[in-house]
Amino acid sequence: MHFAHSLALRSGASIRAYDLSYETYGQLNADKSNAVLICHALNASHHVAGVYLDAAGQVQDKSEGWWDTMIGPGKPVDTNRFFVIGVNNLGSCFGSTGPMQADPDTGEVYGADFPVVTVQDWVSAQARLLDALGIQTLAAVMGGSLGGMQALAWTLQYPERVRHAVVVASAPNLTAENIAFNEVARRAIVTDPDFHGGHFYRHGVLPKRGLRIARMIGHITYLSDDVMNEKFGRQLRDAAGIKFSTQDVEFQIESYLRYQGDKFAEYFDANTYLLITRALDYFDPAAEFGGDLSRALARASAKFLLVSFTTDWRFSPLRSREIVKALLDNQRDVSYAEIDAPHGHDAFLLEDPRYLGVVRSYFDSKVAA
Repeated sequence: MHFAHSLALRSGASIRAYDLSYETYGQLNADKSNAVLICHALNASHHVAGVYLDAAGQVQDKSEGWWDTMIGPGKPVDTNRFFVIGVNNLGSCFGSTGPMQADPDTGEVYGADFPVVTVQDWVSAQARLLDALGIQTLAAVMGGSLGGMQALAWTLQYPERVRHAVVVASAPNLTAENIAFNEVARRAIVTDPDFHGGHFYRHGVLPKRGLRIARMIGHITYLSDDVMNEKFGRQLRDAAGIKFSTQDVEFQIESYLRYQGDKFAEYFDANTYLLITRALDYFDPAAEFGGDLSRALARASAKFLLVSFTTDWRFSPLRSREIVKALLDNQRDVSYAEIDAPHGHDAFLLEDPRYLGVVRSYFDSKVAA
């Protein structure tokens, strides 16, 4: 969908003549009361569920939506009942306007000149898209990780437009440790000789080395120590034994991380990585209330489901409990589930029957009620 009018950003800048890519699933009912907005995390997109078909009607390889375990006919977020909307955020690299597109004012590719965006800016853009679709009120807004931050922001920016918020594996802000991980990843990118101050498009190169390292750092934080040990342990890559090399790949975990880094560097945009991790850093709704989260969440009127995972050390259960307490301080309707899962932060993307059961129960008993 194209938007001709400028969108004012929290930075004081604005962006005009931009596009938002989105997908919908299911049918919008007559009174437009069954819409569910899905907000994506760092490297995801508007393609939240289902698969793509090629011209011959065959399923395209690896085209499954990133939350296909959660959304679809008969699934916890049942598209036989709900009209689900996935939106690719501004600044991303999966169809919506971002650093890879041309600035309409100059005709040049934005590159590093794309304006800094925040979680609140994304929510404002999503609200415009819903306006264009004629949807005034959301049955629910839902997201995991950074997507959960967007869901939380929705309840504060547009409290009258959200009946339910489902916030999974998320936090009210980033800890210093999390900001530190993001900064190390960004340094890996900007110090890549092919980065060229963010204008690498003009030079016909891509800072793949920096992106690989950024992804490797991120991937370590998404998994728990138990899962890493179970999957890889101290297994060597070469059955012949140790090579006594400081540069060759020796351990299976090294090979796995390099594979993940290589794959990521082939499809993700470096400037987008910088933008999205900075949006993560900036999100802090309590900041304008002297750090008092209870006061910040007083504006929210939605009913909430929060889910956390015991081994998620990047967005720990403690952070979800902070949100729960702040909402209870305001006498809001809150459901909370803490799932004892071994998978770390990535658990919110996986098929854990207890987790999926919690979400299914909430949508069946509360959202659809």
